[in-house]
Amino acid sequence: MGEINLIQPEKISLKDHPNLTESWLQEKIAENPEIIGLGELILKDKERRQPRAGRLDLLLQDPEINKRYEVEIQLGKTDESHIIRTIEYWDIERKRYPQYEHCAVIIAEEITSRFLNVITLFNGTIPLIAIKLDAYKIGNDYFLTFTKILDEISLGLVDEDEEISEVTDRNYWETKRATPKTMKVVDEALNLIKEVIPDCQLKYNKFYVGLTHNGRADNFVIFRAKKNFTRMEIRLEKSEEIENKIEEKGIDLMEYDRKSGRYRIKITSSDLRKHREFIKSLIRKSKGIETDKAS
Repeated sequence: MGEINLIQPEKISLKDHPNLTESWLQEKIAENPEIIGLGELILKDKERRQPRAGRLDLLLQDPEINKRYEVEIQLGKTDESHIIRTIEYWDIERKRYPQYEHCAVIIAEEITSRFLNVITLFNGTIPLIAIKLDAYKIGNDYFLTFTKILDEISLGLVDEDEEISEVTDRNYWETKRATPKTMKVVDEALNLIKEVIPDCQLKYNKFYVGLTHNGRADNFVIFRAKKNFTRMEIRLEKSEEIENKIEEKGIDLMEYDRKSGRYRIKITSSDLRKHREFIKSLIRKSKGIETDKAS
């Protein structure tokens, strides 16, 4: 066996590099947004002008869950002005486009401990992700790695805390976040739920439509109606058996939400008619009254 030569990559600083600029890095991420490690994202915009502010480096979107990421890039160390700018752009975008979920993202070569301490004060109320960028050189080739240093933190189930959730009404959902058509699907799902658990009613909160049972909040199922579809989220432990059965039925299954422990499915009126008994079995299982396996 011949001698094996190991090539040690040289770690470099993009901030000190004469040619690999922030614009170059921005373009590389724009060409393939998946490289930052947040899933199968697509590019919606770059250098996006903000009203009465500057320009957002990148606006990325997860088309499966209608979630947008406001991405700011900084070569070298993070600093206080950068976090302010990132949060400002995130806030502008979420107010302009409330039909989407939004998350701020900071990408930098060095995420300082002071920076993490400041971010931690906001995280949970402000969804923010910090990603550390490392650049390496081997010969004439350059390589980038992205490591998530700080993920979104949910302070409990904030959206479901009835004491702090902002209560809205039907009109808000039909005109601001969804449409009468997608809210009609919510009504049809409620009728199905009431066949399993009578006395359930809808409760309209700012970020989701929840349930009450006998006048008290009971969010074993919540709804997030959008302009183009309705999402039903059922609180269930993650199970390969459940996932396989949902997919076998041809129901549009989205990524499992580990933070809230929910299966998220896009439902239509047709789904509720065609798979009525199956969906009812998931509801029973969520409430702990399921005796037979979901069929």
